[in-house]
Amino acid sequence: MADTLRVTDSLALPLGEIELRASRSSGPGGQHANVTASRVEAVFDVQASAALSEGQRARILGRCGPRVTAVAQDARSQARNRQLALERLAERLARALAVQRRRRPTRPSAGARERRLAAKRRGAQRKQERRRPSSDD
Repeated sequence: MADTLRVTDSLALPLGEIELRASRSSGPGGQHANVTASRVEAVFDVQASAALSEGQRARILGRCGPRVTAVAQDARSQARNRQLALERLAERLARALAVQRRRRPTRPSAGARERRLAAKRRGAQRKQERRRPSSDD
């Protein structure tokens, strides 16, 4: 686990394929944040990866593009932000790899149709009762 990033049950990326960059954070830390590079950016190059199959590569390219990026500057420490950035990168890749289920077209049941029509009749009746009485009554 230390040298790989677990994305899904079937996919683990070597950390060597993920570029980690540190810079100064705008997050918490007070004066400490002005001198510490605690913001971490994790960048994954999809096209250069040897860990992905062609199907996985095509799916990620279609949904996220050629480079997937995750940034963390929530915590004061660079180590915690590194961990958060890698978690966010894994989440983003897992969402991109998820295969959407096909929608099964459904029809309203007979009972649901009848309830809808009864509600429409009740609404029409209510509005009719609000009208002024006609002169021929």
